[in-house]
Amino acid sequence: MKLYSLSVLYKAEQKAVLLKAAYDVSSFSFFQRSSVQEFMTFTSQLIVERSAKGSRASVKEQEYLCHVYVRNDSLSGVVIADSEYPSRVAFTLLEKVLDEFSKQVDRSEWPSGCPASIYYTALDDYLSTYQNPREADPMSKVQAELDETKIILLPLAHEQLLFTSGALRDVDALCPGAQKCSPWGAVLPACAVQMLVGNALSQ
Repeated sequence: MKLYSLSVLYKAEQKAVLLKAAYDVSSFSFFQRSSVQEFMTFTSQLIVERSAKGSRASVKEQEYLCHVYVRNDSLSGVVIADSEYPSRVAFTLLEKVLDEFSKQVDRSEWPSGCPASIYYTALDDYLSTYQNPREADPMSKVQAELDETKIILLPLAHEQLLFTSGALRDVDALCPGAQKCSPWGAVLPACAVQMLVGNALSQ
């Protein structure tokens, strides 16, 4: 998973105005980085211009997936990532950035602003932090932990099932009819309990 750019723009009547942006083009060769960054800037502006106010969308552009969020007040954000990056985390990031930006930068600066005139320094940190969605986003971290738990528990459950089946066969051999009288949660005969405890202690 990879984030390549994070941009804040203003959707004006005729065009989208770039207010601030951060890029991570380290995965490209040195000679490609400038053109890749220009491409991402142009793509971000174009997507905002073609998006309606109050809308969110994910647009595929070549091998990239562009996530755009245009607020009703025309403040907009675009994340460009690879196709594996979770869209939910991308939109969580955009919402957080735009909310913070709107509180730190006066609305009067948006229509005529540019990266050089807008003072907002958090984009580089956000782009770096959200490279790993599991660490940056609590829900992604919880989901990852749940997935790991499933991977661990499923083999254990399978082993437990095999052990239980084997133990019940031993019980039936030692105490005929014990399973029929007392399946699973019921009370087992004393001889069966002793045998199961002995088996457990010996392992």
